[in-house]
Amino acid sequence: MSGIRFGADSFSTYEEGIKKEWIVGNGLGGYASSTVIGAGTRTYHGLLVAAPENSPGRFVLLSSLDEEISINKEVYRLATHKYPGTVFPSGFSYLSKFILVPFPLWVYQPGDFTIKKKVFMTHNSNTTCILYDIKSRREGALLRIFPLVNSRNFHYTVRSGELSFTQKTDPEGVKLQSSNGFTFSLSSNLQYHSDPKWYYNFEYDAEKQRGLNFQEDNFNPGYFESKLKLGTSHFFIAASTEDISSLTLEQVEEFYTRETYRQNLLAFNSRLTEPFALKLLRATDPFIVKNPSSGESTVIAGYHWFSDWGRDTMISMPGLLLIPRRFEEAKFILKNFSRNCKKGLIPNAFLALGGDPIYNTVDASLWFIHTVGRYFAYTKDFLFLSDVWDTVENIIENYRKGTDFGIGMDSDYLIRQGPQLTWMDAKIGEQAVTPRAGKACEINALWYNALKTASNLGTYLGKNISSYEILAAGVASNFESVFWNPETNCLFDLVSQDKAGNEVKDPAIRPNQIFAVALPYTILSPEKEKAIVNRVEKDLLTPFGLRTLSSDHPAYKGHYQGDAAARDAAYHNGTVWPWLLGAYVKAYRKVHNYSKESLENMRALLQGFDINLETAGIGTISEVFDGDYPYTPGGCIAQAWSVAEILRAYVEDVLGIKP
Repeated sequence: MSGIRFGADSFSTYEEGIKKEWIVGNGLGGYASSTVIGAGTRTYHGLLVAAPENSPGRFVLLSSLDEEISINKEVYRLATHKYPGTVFPSGFSYLSKFILVPFPLWVYQPGDFTIKKKVFMTHNSNTTCILYDIKSRREGALLRIFPLVNSRNFHYTVRSGELSFTQKTDPEGVKLQSSNGFTFSLSSNLQYHSDPKWYYNFEYDAEKQRGLNFQEDNFNPGYFESKLKLGTSHFFIAASTEDISSLTLEQVEEFYTRETYRQNLLAFNSRLTEPFALKLLRATDPFIVKNPSSGESTVIAGYHWFSDWGRDTMISMPGLLLIPRRFEEAKFILKNFSRNCKKGLIPNAFLALGGDPIYNTVDASLWFIHTVGRYFAYTKDFLFLSDVWDTVENIIENYRKGTDFGIGMDSDYLIRQGPQLTWMDAKIGEQAVTPRAGKACEINALWYNALKTASNLGTYLGKNISSYEILAAGVASNFESVFWNPETNCLFDLVSQDKAGNEVKDPAIRPNQIFAVALPYTILSPEKEKAIVNRVEKDLLTPFGLRTLSSDHPAYKGHYQGDAAARDAAYHNGTVWPWLLGAYVKAYRKVHNYSKESLENMRALLQGFDINLETAGIGTISEVFDGDYPYTPGGCIAQAWSVAEILRAYVEDVLGIKP
């Protein structure tokens, strides 16, 4: 697969170096992640952030490794940390290269030494391995590596008085037991020396900017040490929640080969060959994980802090799992959400990885039916379709008669819902930022699509689908009259009632209407569909996605920054979301009759993300971007539906590879 490479000019200063972050997943929701210069800027950064079995959530266990080489009175420190008022050490000054192919590789060149450092994780294990190749052109040098450890939920910070560790040592490593109940081990072919101490007052710049706790302490249990010979020496350090006391260098090198092979096999199995598509394909892998408690496959919505969300999973699945031809995992995920369906509602989220589901969503169930349709289109898996058919029927019946959260069908066949149930669900305290209780345009586009999809799938199974066709016809007869706004030549975003019971139609130009054009089954005339695409292009399109609100609206926020309240105020009021481009590209090609010009326009638009693959989250796509130029990335550094929908649109709608 194609790699991403940076030279020393990309991290010549601390401020430049922390703008780029990397992440490697382990298939369980755990990960290793930091900035390219090794400076932690988030509570979420760490070399071993584990997702332990039977412990909902993720936990920082190994924060970082501080490497130093000393000879005579010279000491070369490779680490970089931020403390109050200072950066020390400044190891990035020795960093000459950072390469991601397929895992992170650093090349440091201090004095007469060249250090190559690789970080990777073993799949389906809370184990991080670090490999060192160190070339010395001088005799008598000494290598020491100081592990900085912790034992905390990755959302929070810890001070030394709140946590303690006991350690059981041997020459090759140490087994650590934290006072809050975690056990993990460090192993190496370097010699371990116990020398416990605390390092105080690390500062995390990203958390400071977000208005969150940004200072903490980390524990150093001791250090690993070895003399360096002339020529090249090879070392490893591994950190794991498993027993790794007998681990050898040869085994770690074999792990690396195996993980590299697994990455290459993903590309082979996908049958994709186009370079940009392969870059995006590589970015899909960390999101597909096994729940550490149940062992069932699921999708992480975004790194670092999200867990598995129903809406995000359903929207992401075609790009994450169907295009890469990971059909078995797709089937298990759909079956899992099907089993958790309650009163016609697919779970909105499992807020802690491995935690209990919550159901406050109106669209996840409709996206579920859509995704079942896409899965069947790719696989023609009749047995699976039969297995989940009861869930499809259950969803439609509950939406028709009414279910929890005020979700139900009105006499005009359109679906209404209570507050904060669509994807635009941000709140500041109890105050809705984008109130959308009522009838939302995309929910009813999804409702029509779900009914027609169920009708089509039911036909394959020999079911009586007449009721679905009747409901779909009812939706079609009312959708345009309720939602079309002749003044803006596009859709009202929401139709609701005021306190007096009067109908209120929201004319705000938002991207939700694009789904009324992009879904497989749509209602409007070709002329009106083209008018919607033109309006979205004029008011909402940016190089990295669609704005969530037109810039001329009084509530528009052009920058996603500041504390939680400021960010939530902007989240769906102008902030750009890349995942929406998937629907836009499909709609654009459709209304331009799949012309060659529309193909090249959309190819250029999507390939613009090549730039983003080298900023923010390296090799992946961010959650959001600012609505105003220069469209600075923000939110999660790696978002499932951002990656998935850009890949899906590129493969299906540009390359034309689809069922």
